[in-house]
Amino acid sequence: MPLEDKPKWIRVKIPSGPTYSRIRRVLRSKALHTVCEEALCPNVADCWGCGTVTIMLLGDVCTRSCRFCAVKVGKPMGLVDEDEPERVAAAVSELGLDYVVLTSVCRDDLQDGGARVFAEAVRAIRRAVPKARVEVLIPDFKGDRDAIEAVVRSRPDVIGHNLETVKRLTPIVRDRRAGYNLSLNVLKTVKELDGSILTKSSLMLGLGEVEHEVLEAMADLRSVDVDILTLGQYLSPTKRHLPVAEYIPPETFDRLRDLALSLGFKGVASAPLVRSSYKAAELFQRVLKGDTYGG
Repeated sequence: MPLEDKPKWIRVKIPSGPTYSRIRRVLRSKALHTVCEEALCPNVADCWGCGTVTIMLLGDVCTRSCRFCAVKVGKPMGLVDEDEPERVAAAVSELGLDYVVLTSVCRDDLQDGGARVFAEAVRAIRRAVPKARVEVLIPDFKGDRDAIEAVVRSRPDVIGHNLETVKRLTPIVRDRRAGYNLSLNVLKTVKELDGSILTKSSLMLGLGEVEHEVLEAMADLRSVDVDILTLGQYLSPTKRHLPVAEYIPPETFDRLRDLALSLGFKGVASAPLVRSSYKAAELFQRVLKGDTYGG
Protein backbone atom coordinates (compact mmCIF):
# COMPACT_ATOMS: atom_id res chain seq x y z
CA MET A 1 0.00 0.00 0.00
CA PRO A 2 1.46 3.38 -0.93
CA LEU A 3 1.93 5.33 2.32
CA GLU A 4 0.24 8.37 0.74
CA ASP A 5 -2.99 6.33 0.78
CA LYS A 6 -4.29 6.01 4.31
CA PRO A 7 -5.85 2.62 5.07
CA LYS A 8 -9.56 2.21 5.67
CA TRP A 9 -9.14 2.08 9.44
CA ILE A 10 -7.83 5.67 9.48
CA ARG A 11 -11.06 7.63 9.38
CA VAL A 12 -11.18 11.20 10.70
CA LYS A 13 -14.46 13.00 11.26
CA ILE A 14 -14.92 16.60 10.20
CA PRO A 15 -15.43 18.72 13.36
CA SER A 16 -19.03 19.86 13.70
CA GLY A 17 -22.07 19.83 15.96
CA PRO A 18 -23.44 22.04 18.74
CA THR A 19 -21.16 20.73 21.50
CA TYR A 20 -18.07 21.20 19.34
CA SER A 21 -19.18 24.71 18.41
CA ARG A 22 -19.90 25.65 22.03
CA ILE A 23 -16.51 24.43 23.27
CA ARG A 24 -14.76 26.31 20.48
CA ARG A 25 -16.70 29.49 21.27
CA VAL A 26 -16.00 29.37 25.02
CA LEU A 27 -12.30 28.65 24.57
CA ARG A 28 -11.99 31.50 22.07
CA SER A 29 -13.75 33.86 24.46
CA LYS A 30 -11.18 33.00 27.15
CA ALA A 31 -8.23 33.27 24.72
CA LEU A 32 -7.17 29.69 25.41
CA HIS A 33 -5.31 27.24 23.22
CA THR A 34 -5.94 23.51 22.87
CA VAL A 35 -3.55 20.79 21.83
CA CYS A 36 -6.52 19.34 19.94
CA GLU A 37 -6.24 22.17 17.42
CA GLU A 38 -2.59 23.21 17.64
CA ALA A 39 -1.30 19.65 17.17
CA LEU A 40 -3.93 18.80 14.51
CA CYS A 41 -5.32 15.91 16.55
CA PRO A 42 -7.48 13.56 14.44
CA ASN A 43 -9.93 13.07 17.32
CA VAL A 44 -10.99 16.67 17.82
CA ALA A 45 -14.47 16.02 16.41
CA ASP A 46 -14.98 12.88 18.51
CA CYS A 47 -13.61 14.28 21.78
CA TRP A 48 -15.16 17.75 21.57
CA GLY A 49 -18.45 16.22 20.49
CA CYS A 50 -18.42 14.26 23.76
CA GLY A 51 -17.41 17.30 25.81
CA THR A 52 -13.77 16.30 26.35
CA VAL A 53 -11.06 18.91 25.83
CA THR A 54 -7.31 19.20 26.36
CA ILE A 55 -6.28 22.76 27.19
CA MET A 56 -2.74 23.85 26.28
CA LEU A 57 -1.10 26.16 28.79
CA LEU A 58 1.74 28.64 28.38
CA GLY A 59 0.87 29.87 24.90
CA ASP A 60 1.16 28.19 21.53
CA VAL A 61 4.89 28.59 20.81
CA CYS A 62 7.15 25.68 21.75
CA THR A 63 10.88 25.97 22.40
CA ARG A 64 11.53 22.47 21.08
CA SER A 65 11.39 21.13 17.57
CA CYS A 66 10.25 17.52 17.65
CA ARG A 67 9.95 16.06 14.16
CA PHE A 68 6.49 14.56 14.77
CA CYS A 69 4.68 17.58 16.21
CA ALA A 70 2.64 20.27 14.44
CA VAL A 71 2.80 22.84 17.26
CA LYS A 72 4.66 25.98 16.14
CA VAL A 73 8.27 26.44 17.25
CA GLY A 74 9.85 29.72 18.28
CA LYS A 75 11.13 31.88 21.13
CA PRO A 76 8.48 32.88 23.70
CA MET A 77 11.09 35.15 25.34
CA GLY A 78 10.07 34.27 28.87
CA LEU A 79 6.57 35.68 28.50
CA VAL A 80 3.91 34.17 30.77
CA ASP A 81 0.22 35.04 30.80
CA GLU A 82 -0.37 35.30 34.56
CA ASP A 83 -4.17 35.33 34.18
CA GLU A 84 -4.27 32.10 32.19
CA PRO A 85 -4.91 29.70 35.12
CA GLU A 86 -8.01 31.65 36.17
CA ARG A 87 -9.33 31.75 32.58
CA VAL A 88 -8.81 28.01 32.33
CA ALA A 89 -10.83 27.49 35.49
CA ALA A 90 -13.55 29.82 34.20
CA ALA A 91 -13.77 27.85 30.96
CA VAL A 92 -14.00 24.52 32.81
CA SER A 93 -16.79 25.96 34.96
CA GLU A 94 -18.69 27.50 32.05
CA LEU A 95 -18.49 24.30 30.01
CA GLY A 96 -19.53 22.17 32.98
CA LEU A 97 -16.59 19.81 32.51
CA ASP A 98 -16.15 17.07 35.10
CA TYR A 99 -12.83 15.92 33.63
CA VAL A 100 -10.21 18.15 32.05
CA VAL A 101 -6.74 17.53 30.66
CA LEU A 102 -4.07 20.23 30.88
CA THR A 103 -0.92 20.13 28.79
CA SER A 104 1.54 22.72 27.50
CA VAL A 105 4.18 23.56 25.00
CA CYS A 106 7.77 23.09 26.18
CA ARG A 107 9.07 26.28 27.76
CA ASP A 108 12.83 25.87 28.15
CA ASP A 109 13.02 29.68 28.39
CA LEU A 110 11.47 29.52 31.88
CA GLN A 111 13.51 28.48 34.88
CA ASP A 112 10.88 25.98 36.05
CA GLY A 113 9.73 25.04 32.54
CA GLY A 114 6.25 26.33 33.37
CA ALA A 115 5.61 24.07 36.36
CA ARG A 116 4.21 26.94 38.42
CA VAL A 117 1.55 27.67 35.81
CA PHE A 118 0.50 24.01 35.75
CA ALA A 119 0.16 24.01 39.54
CA GLU A 120 -1.77 27.29 39.59
CA ALA A 121 -4.15 26.05 36.90
CA VAL A 122 -4.87 22.83 38.81
CA ARG A 123 -5.58 24.80 41.99
CA ALA A 124 -7.75 27.32 40.15
CA ILE A 125 -9.87 24.50 38.70
CA ARG A 126 -10.19 22.93 42.15
CA ARG A 127 -11.53 26.23 43.50
CA ALA A 128 -13.94 26.82 40.64
CA VAL A 129 -15.16 23.25 40.12
CA PRO A 130 -14.25 21.21 43.23
CA LYS A 131 -15.63 17.94 41.86
CA ALA A 132 -13.75 18.12 38.56
CA ARG A 133 -11.02 15.59 37.93
CA VAL A 134 -7.79 17.03 36.53
CA GLU A 135 -5.22 15.23 34.42
CA VAL A 136 -1.97 16.94 33.45
CA LEU A 137 0.33 15.99 30.59
CA ILE A 138 3.63 17.63 31.45
CA PRO A 139 6.87 18.29 29.58
CA ASP A 140 10.09 16.95 31.08
CA PHE A 141 11.04 20.23 32.85
CA LYS A 142 14.65 19.18 32.03
CA GLY A 143 14.24 16.61 34.78
CA ASP A 144 14.20 19.27 37.50
CA ARG A 145 12.86 17.58 40.63
CA ASP A 146 11.64 20.84 42.20
CA ALA A 147 9.59 21.64 39.09
CA ILE A 148 8.06 18.17 39.04
CA GLU A 149 7.32 18.44 42.76
CA ALA A 150 5.51 21.76 42.22
CA VAL A 151 3.05 19.98 39.93
CA VAL A 152 2.73 16.95 42.22
CA ARG A 153 1.91 19.20 45.20
CA SER A 154 -1.04 20.69 43.31
CA ARG A 155 -2.58 17.20 43.49
CA PRO A 156 -3.86 16.46 39.96
CA ASP A 157 -5.57 13.09 39.64
CA VAL A 158 -3.30 11.89 36.84
CA ILE A 159 0.17 13.03 35.78
CA GLY A 160 1.19 12.04 32.29
CA HIS A 161 4.46 12.42 30.44
CA ASN A 162 4.94 10.84 27.03
CA LEU A 163 7.81 8.57 26.12
CA GLU A 164 6.60 9.06 22.51
CA THR A 165 8.71 6.39 20.81
CA VAL A 166 11.17 3.55 21.35
CA LYS A 167 14.70 4.15 22.60
CA ARG A 168 16.46 3.72 19.24
CA LEU A 169 14.25 6.25 17.47
CA THR A 170 14.18 8.89 20.23
CA PRO A 171 17.08 10.98 18.82
CA ILE A 172 15.44 10.96 15.39
CA VAL A 173 11.86 11.65 16.46
CA ARG A 174 12.24 14.00 19.43
CA ASP A 175 14.10 17.26 20.01
CA ARG A 176 17.73 16.80 21.03
CA ARG A 177 16.94 18.17 24.50
CA ALA A 178 14.46 15.37 25.12
CA GLY A 179 15.61 11.92 26.10
CA TYR A 180 14.32 8.40 26.58
CA ASN A 181 15.89 7.95 30.01
CA LEU A 182 15.03 11.53 30.96
CA SER A 183 11.34 10.84 30.32
CA LEU A 184 11.45 7.62 32.30
CA ASN A 185 13.06 9.50 35.18
CA VAL A 186 10.31 12.16 35.13
CA LEU A 187 7.68 9.45 35.55
CA LYS A 188 9.76 7.72 38.23
CA THR A 189 10.14 11.00 40.14
CA VAL A 190 6.37 11.56 40.20
CA LYS A 191 5.86 8.18 41.87
CA GLU A 192 8.69 8.81 44.32
CA LEU A 193 7.10 12.09 45.35
CA ASP A 194 3.55 10.73 45.62
CA GLY A 195 2.83 7.09 44.88
CA SER A 196 -0.93 7.65 45.07
CA ILE A 197 -1.05 9.75 41.89
CA LEU A 198 -1.75 7.77 38.74
CA THR A 199 0.89 8.13 36.05
CA LYS A 200 0.38 7.81 32.33
CA SER A 201 2.45 7.70 29.16
CA SER A 202 2.02 7.26 25.42
CA LEU A 203 3.80 5.68 22.46
CA MET A 204 3.34 6.44 18.77
CA LEU A 205 3.66 3.50 16.39
CA GLY A 206 4.49 3.45 12.70
CA LEU A 207 7.73 5.42 12.93
CA GLY A 208 9.93 2.48 12.00
CA GLU A 209 10.07 0.66 15.32
CA VAL A 210 9.94 -3.13 15.54
CA GLU A 211 7.76 -5.01 18.00
CA HIS A 212 10.45 -6.11 20.42
CA GLU A 213 11.40 -2.43 20.83
CA VAL A 214 7.79 -1.56 21.68
CA LEU A 215 7.70 -4.35 24.26
CA GLU A 216 10.98 -3.07 25.71
CA ALA A 217 9.54 0.45 25.99
CA MET A 218 6.40 -0.87 27.69
CA ALA A 219 8.52 -2.87 30.14
CA ASP A 220 10.64 0.22 30.85
CA LEU A 221 7.47 2.21 31.62
CA ARG A 222 6.27 -0.49 33.98
CA SER A 223 9.69 -0.50 35.68
CA VAL A 224 8.90 3.03 36.88
CA ASP A 225 5.34 2.05 37.88
CA VAL A 226 3.43 3.81 35.09
CA ASP A 227 -0.26 2.95 35.53
CA ILE A 228 -1.89 3.92 32.23
CA LEU A 229 -0.62 3.53 28.66
CA THR A 230 -1.94 4.77 25.34
CA LEU A 231 -0.79 3.45 21.96
CA GLY A 232 -1.68 5.12 18.66
CA GLN A 233 -0.67 5.40 15.02
CA TYR A 234 1.71 8.19 14.09
CA LEU A 235 0.27 10.43 11.38
CA SER A 236 2.57 12.95 9.76
CA PRO A 237 0.96 16.39 10.23
CA THR A 238 2.70 17.97 7.21
CA LYS A 239 5.25 17.07 4.54
CA ARG A 240 7.88 18.86 6.64
CA HIS A 241 7.53 16.32 9.42
CA LEU A 242 8.71 12.72 9.66
CA PRO A 243 6.95 10.48 7.16
CA VAL A 244 4.89 7.50 8.27
CA ALA A 245 7.04 4.39 7.99
CA GLU A 246 4.16 1.94 8.38
CA TYR A 247 0.44 1.86 9.04
CA ILE A 248 -0.14 -0.54 11.91
CA PRO A 249 -3.34 -2.62 11.55
CA PRO A 250 -5.98 -2.61 14.31
CA GLU A 251 -5.35 -6.27 15.17
CA THR A 252 -1.75 -5.43 16.06
CA PHE A 253 -2.95 -2.67 18.38
CA ASP A 254 -5.31 -5.20 19.99
CA ARG A 255 -2.46 -7.65 20.54
CA LEU A 256 -0.19 -4.97 21.97
CA ARG A 257 -2.99 -3.88 24.30
CA ASP A 258 -3.23 -7.42 25.68
CA LEU A 259 0.55 -7.63 26.07
CA ALA A 260 0.57 -4.29 27.89
CA LEU A 261 -2.11 -5.47 30.29
CA SER A 262 -0.12 -8.63 30.94
CA LEU A 263 2.82 -6.45 31.98
CA GLY A 264 0.69 -4.89 34.70
CA PHE A 265 -0.67 -1.63 33.29
CA LYS A 266 -3.97 -0.80 35.00
CA GLY A 267 -5.45 0.84 31.92
CA VAL A 268 -4.55 0.70 28.24
CA ALA A 269 -6.05 2.46 25.22
CA SER A 270 -4.65 1.01 22.01
CA ALA A 271 -5.99 1.72 18.53
CA PRO A 272 -4.84 3.62 15.41
CA LEU A 273 -6.49 6.94 16.31
CA VAL A 274 -5.78 6.82 20.05
CA ARG A 275 -3.85 9.81 21.38
CA SER A 276 -2.56 10.72 24.86
CA SER A 277 -5.86 12.16 26.07
CA TYR A 278 -8.21 9.92 24.11
CA LYS A 279 -11.08 8.77 26.37
CA ALA A 280 -9.01 10.02 29.30
CA ALA A 281 -12.01 10.24 31.63
CA GLU A 282 -13.16 6.71 30.80
CA LEU A 283 -9.69 5.27 31.36
CA PHE A 284 -9.36 7.09 34.66
CA GLN A 285 -12.76 6.00 35.96
CA ARG A 286 -12.17 2.35 35.10
CA VAL A 287 -8.75 2.35 36.75
CA LEU A 288 -10.15 4.19 39.78
CA LYS A 289 -12.74 1.45 40.21
CA GLY A 290 -10.02 -1.17 40.19
CA ASP A 291 -10.91 -2.55 36.77
CA THR A 292 -8.04 -3.66 34.58
CA TYR A 293 -9.17 -1.95 31.41
CA GLY A 294 -8.08 -2.24 27.81
CA GLY A 295 -9.90 -0.35 25.11
